[in-house]
Amino acid sequence: AGTAAATLDLCMDGWVAAEYARRGHPGWAALSLSLLAAASAAAQACSWLWLRSDPPALRPAVPAPLLAALHLLQLGFFFRCLYALKVGWRVCWAKAEEEDEQRHMAFLSHDISMLRLFETFLENTPQLTLLLYIILRTNKAELSQGLGMVTAFLCVSWSLLDYHQSLRSFVQDKYELSLGSSIIYFLWNLFLICPRILAVALFALLWPYGVAVHFPLVWLAMFLWVSLQGTDFMESPCPEQLYRAMVAVILYFSWFNVAQGRTLYRSIIYHSFILVDSSLLALAWLWGRAPSEEHPYLLLVVAAALPCYLLGLGLRVTYYQWLHPNVQVQKEGRYDEVDASGGEDGMEFRSFLEPDLVNRRMQYLVQTHLSLSQLAQQHFLNGAAAV
Repeated sequence: AGTAAATLDLCMDGWVAAEYARRGHPGWAALSLSLLAAASAAAQACSWLWLRSDPPALRPAVPAPLLAALHLLQLGFFFRCLYALKVGWRVCWAKAEEEDEQRHMAFLSHDISMLRLFETFLENTPQLTLLLYIILRTNKAELSQGLGMVTAFLCVSWSLLDYHQSLRSFVQDKYELSLGSSIIYFLWNLFLICPRILAVALFALLWPYGVAVHFPLVWLAMFLWVSLQGTDFMESPCPEQLYRAMVAVILYFSWFNVAQGRTLYRSIIYHSFILVDSSLLALAWLWGRAPSEEHPYLLLVVAAALPCYLLGLGLRVTYYQWLHPNVQVQKEGRYDEVDASGGEDGMEFRSFLEPDLVNRRMQYLVQTHLSLSQLAQQHFLNGAAAV
């Protein structure tokens, strides 16, 4: 499904760019394709760097020059998806090696989930902003634009949900998200992202070149914030800067935790900053719009943006207060990986036989996002904890 969604999203982006060119807007088409190319290049670079640092036993049995060529041709992510499908097929039929293949499949799926999240935010959120700007600028929406917006919004929210589910399954599959928890998680991310994109698009409607100033300034602030938190995601310093740069783009649109420890205060600071920044962008549009503006409905949309954002925050609080897997665990008198303070008997972890085969990237992100207890951290092996 993830492979199909990525393919559909790519096709929609190509269709939208082709429609721009066909209707006499080569600049919009070039900008759309440039965003797509930049996001793809960053994701392919990450994929290649990860493959080079992976344990040899878990690398695809493909010559390195061929892998490099696939990534240069921007096909590295799709190769990963197809390779994961191949391993998944073996999991279904090769019963004698089921355990080893399942571990291998988990290793591959975690990387795919991370790459999908990075590529989606680097490409879809800017594309959404551009699409909304063009629709407001022309005061009409073509079929390709409407479908492109729906597909992009769904891909962004879904990638966040899939990423969070992947983080939890990395440690322990007993307390994964329920259907209700997944729906609320999906919705609160959607409700927080929509007002942000609307505010940026409205600001661009009056000051297109102002966004060229606003985005680098906010991105730089986020990059410095991420750097000050001392991330250690990639294998070497230079690739680490690439990771921080990509995370800064994500933070321009949505919350993304990068440091261990309690996230409450960092989250409050971030959402307060984004709320103030988005409000200032919307107010700038209200102040600069002409009285005869042909978008009267936008006043209603802008008026609904703040309640939408607050609803997203409310759903987030609801999720962590009542629908988070920890809540059910605590009701049962047990301990999840996030707050395993009751001893080893309350924790059930997967066991992996080869401790050298570790997906260090997901291990780092789990420790960052799920705030693992020290006991759980002591038992990390191959992308899961082992008792």
